[in-house]
Amino acid sequence: MQALDVVTFGEAMAMFVADESGELSTISHFTRRMAGAETNIAIGLSRLGLRVGWVSRLGNDSFGQYIQRILDSEGVNCSHVIVDPHYRTGFQLKSKAENGADPIVEYFRKNSAASHLSLADFDRDYFLSARHVHATGITPALSDSTMEFTIHALDFMREAGKTVSFDPNLRRKLWPSESVMIERLNYLASKARWVLPGLSEGQRLTGLTQPRDIAAFYLERGTELVVIKLGPKGAYFRTADDQEGTIPGVPVAHVVDTVGAGDGFAVGVISALLEGMSIPNAVTRGTRTGAFAIQVAGDMEGLPTRAQLEVVERF
Repeated sequence: MQALDVVTFGEAMAMFVADESGELSTISHFTRRMAGAETNIAIGLSRLGLRVGWVSRLGNDSFGQYIQRILDSEGVNCSHVIVDPHYRTGFQLKSKAENGADPIVEYFRKNSAASHLSLADFDRDYFLSARHVHATGITPALSDSTMEFTIHALDFMREAGKTVSFDPNLRRKLWPSESVMIERLNYLASKARWVLPGLSEGQRLTGLTQPRDIAAFYLERGTELVVIKLGPKGAYFRTADDQEGTIPGVPVAHVVDTVGAGDGFAVGVISALLEGMSIPNAVTRGTRTGAFAIQVAGDMEGLPTRAQLEVVERF
């Protein structure tokens, strides 16, 4: 089995982005793209030269075939993606973003093929072939079986001595209640070595307001590094051995689409840490890859190649 640098898992969807501004109900023409936090990560890391595997279920339908084709073209290992004969691939509609505002998104994902990912789909040898696993808070929100899969994957990899990263990626509508969401996401975060929340996410999950206090909340629960995204202001980091600092954001003259910025940031941080870079330099790379992501329409289209990233890292 080919060795991997990173394995991740979750749901990918077809995405239809409005070609013109306005309410989704008024739009006649859409452009098809792909969406999914974990596939954004997988593609971003693959473009930087890492060997990445993605685990999921796709429906035996045109959306699933479309997603598979994109991931194959990006060099992502999909050997453990299951084509489900019973359930469909999810999709979403997305409004055209303007002036840097967050777009409106409507999801059609209930009972999707990916929501039926279960422990029976976990291949220990495939996960052991990777040195790192990345998870988000979206996958465990899809169903009881995806929650079990996520817990098992993080426990398994941590016990095997691998590094584990976790991005809460709050999706309140997927959870039965606010309290359940907070309890379960904090539980999962405690299993990760690197936790990557946004500031508003950290405030909501911990009840604390300041980045330093939010970081302390997770460090006290066994995390080794917390990096908190501060939007245009950059990012704050703190470690278990009390290194801390704030890295300024990268100015962007024209913001096209903010969706995927957090995934782009995670791509930069994770790739840099796996390459042995210092934490400040890793967070700096995160701000740069996040900046790339928001200058292009689509969730992952703007993620840089290694050559593009090296241009900005030389300065």
